[in-house]
Amino acid sequence: MYRVFEALDELVAIVEEARGVPMTAGCVVPRGDVLELLDDVRDAIPGELDDAQDVLDHRDKLVGDARANADNAIASANEQASETIENAREDANRILADAKAQADRMVSEARSHAEQLVTDARGEAEDSIAEGQREYDSLTSRARSEADRMIESGKASYERSVSEGIAEQERLVSQTEVVQSAHAESARVIDSAHAESDRLRSDCDLYVDTKLGEFEDFLNVTVRSVGRGRQQLRTGSGIPDYASGYDVGHHRAERRH
Repeated sequence: MYRVFEALDELVAIVEEARGVPMTAGCVVPRGDVLELLDDVRDAIPGELDDAQDVLDHRDKLVGDARANADNAIASANEQASETIENAREDANRILADAKAQADRMVSEARSHAEQLVTDARGEAEDSIAEGQREYDSLTSRARSEADRMIESGKASYERSVSEGIAEQERLVSQTEVVQSAHAESARVIDSAHAESDRLRSDCDLYVDTKLGEFEDFLNVTVRSVGRGRQQLRTGSGIPDYASGYDVGHHRAERRH
């Protein structure tokens, strides 16, 4: 290996000392000496350099094979990834379709349930209104009958009192010594009859007003119950809690008592 560097130094000295060619950058060197030194360099180069060159050539082949294998692996991975993505897309579409079908089914069931609740609430409201109308008619009829009876009773009492007053007046008038007393008694009896008639009429009006007030409370309770049911249906809070809010039948029973 030392001979290689020594021969190279001699070649450098020959080139530096060579005579130049005019008008050019070239020079004239002794061919035989240069070739001899080059042969010395070739002979002095160790055989491991040829082995190293073979290793480098084999390395290039290995790198090429590795690059080809990497390209094949990348292509296979891309193909597998594309297939996986396509399968995932199909699974996602299938899951989305199933979810949409289930959502549509749930919406349909909820709509049917809401319509049934509305129908039931409407039926209960109509029943309550019909029951209220019947009770109103019954109360009105009873109040009217009671008022007529009390008016007739008051009228009969009034007429009886007037008749008695007139009779008493005539009897007292026939007695000269008690004419003034008869007038006073007659006026008292007539006033008493008028007062009794007015009292009976006031009692009748009070009775009718009381019954109509009770029926008004009943109708207000029914309207509030129907309103709560409709509000719960609109807000989607479930079946209307008519029973928990107010017991209409119990309210009517208490009113009757």
